[in-house]
Amino acid sequence: MDKKICFVIMGFGKKTDPFTGRILDLDKTYENIIAPAIKESGLECIRADEVHDSGLIDKSMYALLIHADLVIADISTFNFNAVYELGIRHAVRPFSTIILKENNADTIPFDLNHNRIFSYNHEGLDISATEAKRCTNALIQLIVQVIEAKNVDSPMYEYIRGLNAPTLPDDELKDIIDRLGKEEKFVFVQRERARNYMKMKMFSEAEECWKKAATISGNDDYFIQQQALCRYKSEVPNSKEALIDAWGIIMQLNPDGNTLDPETLGISGAINKNLYRQGCGVEFLDRAINYYKKSYIVSGNYYTGENYAHCLKLKISEVLNDEERIYLKFEATRVWNDIINNLLKIIDSGEKRVDQMWMYASISNCYLSLENEERSQYYKGLFFNESPLDWQIDTFEKNRNELLN
Repeated sequence: MDKKICFVIMGFGKKTDPFTGRILDLDKTYENIIAPAIKESGLECIRADEVHDSGLIDKSMYALLIHADLVIADISTFNFNAVYELGIRHAVRPFSTIILKENNADTIPFDLNHNRIFSYNHEGLDISATEAKRCTNALIQLIVQVIEAKNVDSPMYEYIRGLNAPTLPDDELKDIIDRLGKEEKFVFVQRERARNYMKMKMFSEAEECWKKAATISGNDDYFIQQQALCRYKSEVPNSKEALIDAWGIIMQLNPDGNTLDPETLGISGAINKNLYRQGCGVEFLDRAINYYKKSYIVSGNYYTGENYAHCLKLKISEVLNDEERIYLKFEATRVWNDIINNLLKIIDSGEKRVDQMWMYASISNCYLSLENEERSQYYKGLFFNESPLDWQIDTFEKNRNELLN
């Protein structure tokens, strides 16, 4: 095979860093940094989730870890599969392995300090264009250097001299490569279909794809979260039944247990908040408050904080006790002010974020909730200055109308 192969091992979708509680969309790392660098370097790129079958590391996976000319391993959020596959790569190949890590992931739960680690800045839901360009160019240079130099980068082969690495016949590898992408059992096929359906607001079709992806991957949390999200957004056969079904799906992730996954908690909050709006009782609002509060404490996400404060505001009308009403108003006000102050610090720092538009929207909504119409209108204007798309305007207006009702 003439074209060199780069095998990418990493998590997929939105994952939570177990040490910081931050949510990172690892697909953005792949799409904005890793894939462009590999393509520009002239390598054929295969991502690990393209060969996962039922969550198992099968023959295809081992073959690629042995034979790939280059392996890039992103250990951000310390995905178990990625870390395990990196260990296998170090055991079967002395050289040509690059390790990536997001800058804020300071804790490494095993000794890789002697390895050169390529670091990058991730904003959580996306990566800035400036950072993506910087990292792509730097990674291209590193790829070329690593492939040409063939310096030992495996701790095993560095410390134990004289080991012979296992080999794989070329014809066997060719058979594996040829079948990739041709079968629907691969996670990436279902994931890409689901995303396209979601862009077209075909949520029932997207739900089926996420369900298949969850089954193939051995019930990965991310796919279950997306399945639940699409189930309630489908509103089929009606909003209430869709929400009840979505609640059953997300319960697989045990949101009432010890989970600290902000995405699981946020979706659980949204489902219960909407069930309350469907007239299912104040107990659903109480659940939403608990889920949103826990998610906000863990992640500090401003959108989750908005929802937490809004649910507290809704609860005021359900309470007769004056002291509890005072507490609910006080807590909601505190959260709105916290969100405003935290976002203004980021804006005042001059940092241009990919979610700048939504930061303006959130500040505007918080000021609206605090009955500061002048400041709310000011940041509403900044939101529109970012040239939002029609669906983004619809989302913004829908959120504002919720606050007013």
